[in-house]
Order: sequence, then C-alpha cells, then structure tokens
Amino acid sequence: MRAEHPAPPATQQQQQQPQSQQRRQREGQGHATAVAHPNIALIKYWGKRDERLVLPRVDSLSMTLDIFPTTTRVRLAPQADHDTLTLGGRPAQGETLRRVTAFLDLVRAQAGRSERAVVDSHNTVPTGAGLASSASGFAALAVAAAAAYGLGLDATAHSRLARRGSGSASRSIFAGFALWHAGPPTAATETEADLGSYAEPVPAAGLDPALVIAVVNAGPKAVSSREAMRRTLDTSPLYEPWARSSKDDLSEMRAALRRADLEAVGEIAERNALGMHATMLAARPAVRYLAPATLTVLDSVLQLRKDGVCAYATMDAGPNVKVLCPRADAEKVARTVRDAVPDGSVLIARPGPGARLLPGERR
Repeated sequence: MRAEHPAPPATQQQQQQPQSQQRRQREGQGHATAVAHPNIALIKYWGKRDERLVLPRVDSLSMTLDIFPTTTRVRLAPQADHDTLTLGGRPAQGETLRRVTAFLDLVRAQAGRSERAVVDSHNTVPTGAGLASSASGFAALAVAAAAAYGLGLDATAHSRLARRGSGSASRSIFAGFALWHAGPPTAATETEADLGSYAEPVPAAGLDPALVIAVVNAGPKAVSSREAMRRTLDTSPLYEPWARSSKDDLSEMRAALRRADLEAVGEIAERNALGMHATMLAARPAVRYLAPATLTVLDSVLQLRKDGVCAYATMDAGPNVKVLCPRADAEKVARTVRDAVPDGSVLIARPGPGARLLPGERR
C-alpha cells in the first residue's frame, strides 16, 4: 500500500512557489482562523506504535461529518512569554494547555519562528465523550497555526501536522471519506517514519450515506482514549488478532466503497468496531465503554435490519453509538433510536467538508 501512495517530498510545494510568496510565508501572516469537523472511523485506529510521533499500529478509514465544527483562531503575540488558550470563552490550563503548547512548538520549529500565540477555540462537540472532539480541534489548530506562522503547507502536510496533535485529526483535514496510512513499520529514520503517516481522501462516488448519532452519555470518559489504548496494547490477548483482521477489513472496505455498496461498508464497519471493543474488554484490567443504553441502541439496530433497513452500528472510545444508513432512511433510523433511548439525544450527520481557513481571516 505504501508503494501505491508515496508521500510527496516535504519541500515540493515550496519549491514550486515564487520566491516572493515563500518570503511572505516566512514572514508569517500574523493571525488566521480555521474550521474543521470531526470524523468517525469506520475502520478503527486503536493503538500507537510510537506515541511521540503519533504513529498508529494499523491503517484506518473514516467519514468526516457535517456537524459539530470546531473554529479556532491563532494570533501571534510577539511580546508574550507563553502561549494562552481559551476554549469556549474560558481560559484553559493544565494538560489541555500543555498539549496545545507542545503542538505549537512543532509549528514554530517548522517555521523557524519563536513568537508565542493566543489561541481561541470554540468546540461544538461534547469533549471527551467518544465523539472525536480532538480530531476537529487539532485539525482546525493545525490549519490556523500553519497559516499564522507562515507555513505554506498542502493538504498532505497539514494532515501530517494535525496527526502530531491527535491521530484522528489527520483524517479531518479531508472531506468525506479519508484513509490514514499508518506508515512503514520499520522506517530507517524518524523523518521517514513521520513522512509515511498521513491521510488522503478516498473516493466514494455513488454512495449517499447518513450517520445517525445516538448520544447516550455526553460526559467525559472515566478512562481516556490514550490510557485505554496503552492498556489494550500492553495487556489484551485479543489485540494482535484484531490488528491483523483490521487489515483485511480495510481492504474489503475500500472495495465496497469503490462499488458503492453501503450494506457491505456498514457490515465491515460494525464488525471492526465490535472487535475493537472486544480487545478492550479483554485488557487487564478491562476497559469497558459500553453502557446499558449502548446495548439497547445496538439491539434496535439489529431490529432495523430484521425489518429490512440497511443500518449498521459503530462505536468509538465511548458509550455513544453511530448508525450508518442510507440518507433516505436516516429519519426512520433516528426515530427508532430515539424510541430506544428516550433520555439520550439523537442527531443526523452526513459527509462533511475538510478543514479550511475562513475567508478574509488571514492577514
């Protein structure tokens, strides 16, 4: 697979730009605002082989949504001695600020800059509930920060950069379906390993899907995704068999997308997600995200299929369920799920746009 999708040279875009444009980029734009949307993995990313570079064990494939955008503004602050971050209008501290500062350090290193930044981010997706808030958050931050610091990055380079903040953010750079390449497992150098792991769009012409999202618990998770990944990778006897089967799932998923077979896409996505949760349940100690309401929704999806509706479930690291179905059946699926969990909330998402700068915001 790597041979079929070689990573473009890191300096290719800069080499093609006029010197005046490169000079403007080095000088920086001062501030920029970007918006990005979350994505839901249909073939899961679970477990890292390199935590510092955020390199996954397996390839993954996702669908970017048209709901829950994150909007992030980055403004350089030459006189400041530290970065500042506000989330939803409130100052952020602790681990959240540390992650953003570490990410901005990567951007500054690439740009050869030292100015600190003021980051203002507004997230419309519940944070820490398994709804991919970090994907939209770091995708928006990557695009805005790269522009503010004057980096002239193409989409592939944005994807690599976003990956360093949150692995799934690499996929939110792209609209619709996207494939995140894990990269060569035995790269000769750190640079080669970094360049080899990026996302790219996956064509899915002829599909008209929707994703019905059942939020059964919007609160933060008791076990973070990072901790759950480490524990699963280190202790679960089911992890390696799942990782091997995930490669086959990905190959079959890509074939199903090419032939616009939504039923096959859903079947593969459901088994991949259930397999991932099985690896967590087998961890020592077990990681259990599935709540009673989760199982109730899964039962309602099974009943929908018995009634002739093409509906298949997937779950990320959390109790909330996403149901893949044809757009024409989305309202029916949503009604069924609402009846199953009347205390939860149900939303309908469709394939959404990739991360982008807001027009007129860059200076």
